[in-house]
Amino acid sequence: MKLIKFISIAIVAVLLPACSDFLSKVPEDSINTSNFFLTETDANAAINGAYQPLQWPKLYNMRMWTTDIMAGNSIVGAGGGTDGIETQDEANFVTGTDNAGVLDMWRGPWPGILRCNIILQKVPGMTISQSLKNRVLGEAYFLRAHYYFILVQFFGDVPLVLQPVTPGDDLRPYRTAKADVYTQIQSDLSSAISLLPQREQYSGTDIGRASIGSAEGILAKVELTLGNYQRVISLCDSIRDLGYALNTNYADNFNPATENSVESLFEVQYVGGAGMDFWSNENQASWLSAFTGPRGSNMVAGGWGWNQPTAEFVNAYETGDNRKDITVFYQGCPKFSGLDYSKSYSTTGFNLRKFLVPLSVSSTYDNSPLNFPVLRYADVLLMKAEALNELGQTAQAQLLATDNNATLNKVRVRAGLLNVTGLNQADLREKILHERRMELAFEGQRWFDLIRVKGGQYGIDFLHSIGKSNMSSKYLLFPVPQKERDANPNLTQNQGY
Repeated sequence: MKLIKFISIAIVAVLLPACSDFLSKVPEDSINTSNFFLTETDANAAINGAYQPLQWPKLYNMRMWTTDIMAGNSIVGAGGGTDGIETQDEANFVTGTDNAGVLDMWRGPWPGILRCNIILQKVPGMTISQSLKNRVLGEAYFLRAHYYFILVQFFGDVPLVLQPVTPGDDLRPYRTAKADVYTQIQSDLSSAISLLPQREQYSGTDIGRASIGSAEGILAKVELTLGNYQRVISLCDSIRDLGYALNTNYADNFNPATENSVESLFEVQYVGGAGMDFWSNENQASWLSAFTGPRGSNMVAGGWGWNQPTAEFVNAYETGDNRKDITVFYQGCPKFSGLDYSKSYSTTGFNLRKFLVPLSVSSTYDNSPLNFPVLRYADVLLMKAEALNELGQTAQAQLLATDNNATLNKVRVRAGLLNVTGLNQADLREKILHERRMELAFEGQRWFDLIRVKGGQYGIDFLHSIGKSNMSSKYLLFPVPQKERDANPNLTQNQGY
């Protein structure tokens, strides 16, 4: 599934008025839904199209990974001045209702939700094999839940639209209470679990599609966010029983040659050489290597110097943590493709290394095939450790890595660190959150950890501790973009904006 080939479905209305920019560019080979959804090829094309918004810059090709800048792991870097000013404002907690990055985050999921809604309406009545029907419906439920999970974490209450919208419908929906949005997410993921195949049932171009493990993993993260810790443990155990495991080598999670591995529950699929315009929504190559490669270094194609780690983040690595040399560049670090790194390449003295693709793999800036890891088994282990600790099973969360039921320590030992033992609940909570920060660095997870723990107070306290004094409870949610409110006056604003 590296190359997501799809046929856009021509529609006569959009989900929200301000979403029209995504849907106005209808390819000449578009097929109206009245004569589509007839064959298995149609069903596959439709569900492939529902994955595609994940690839876009409004989600995983840019905005999702820039949340680590907001979370304090890094700074924008880039070319300086106004380059990335919207992300600088987010990271300095002066975000306004006209912020371009916030607008992207709001608009990014809606085309995917719309496509899923069409599939969930049309596919049940198709005359196709039951196994394909189940798979496509399971994928649509999974993707709709995933898109809504992104929205509800960033904005809180959001419109809950579960049917395709037509011109005769109300195109100005109200925001739905986030508790009800979460209930729908849980329902969609439960439906996905009942319909999707296991990862091992995929082969060839289907590798990388959502599976039972994908849906259970995202549901575990939803339940962790909601504080349903016993449910988290049950889901994590089910994922383990499906055969997921840690890669022996941490670096294999970020290597195009070892993608969709035994550790991967879900990745956004990218491909080099797809022949698409790099800057368009149709692009299927990753932006990460080109954007985050050290500026002026000629180490990778592109190399625009975004997402420069801070000294505070780099100094947070424990001595002996082998993830450091895989994740960041620093003066004296191991060579990259035979080249030495110089701290002069960065305003912080550090650059991101984790997602770089050597010139031997991608010789031009617009061809990186590296997938983006949305959910890995290491995250599952750390979620279970956190849930155990919050339920008072603190010793169980610190089992030695050699124990089959170990969680935190399996991740630590893979990183070259010692087992953690004997910590009390409060200290272990801090240790697990620290481990999440280092293990999942720059994978778009840290911000969500900051805002969910202790109702967001954990994030406020941490960001204050690193000098981000503007951070307050107001910024735990993004503002609803003013452009959206101008188009739909029924949209209320988040508190403080």
